[in-house]
Amino acid sequence: MFDIGASELLVIVVVAILVIGPKDMPGALRTAGRWIGKIRRTSAHFRAGFDAMVREAEMEEMERKWKEQNERIMAETPQGEMEPLPASAEAASSDTDAADANEPSRVSDVERKDS
Repeated sequence: MFDIGASELLVIVVVAILVIGPKDMPGALRTAGRWIGKIRRTSAHFRAGFDAMVREAEMEEMERKWKEQNERIMAETPQGEMEPLPASAEAASSDTDAADANEPSRVSDVERKDS
């Protein structure tokens, strides 16, 4: 993030020990840790809000495209009466229904027929 190398970090530690002193160093590090934690939480909060806004904008765009696509499909599709099925399709449908009526629909029906 900050591109701090080992030698630069060593210089920062030496300066901190000289300025703050070894006696007050733990308290100073604790305070710095709290500040860093607060900064991270705040940035995470802003990032989450920004991500939510982006997701919402994307959803609105998708809904708009879906609505346009739906309207286009509805305009292309005739909305009149549906065409009746040909006689051969009706005959096939009635044959299938009759065959299904003779078949047992549950395991318990099979057991009753066997006994």
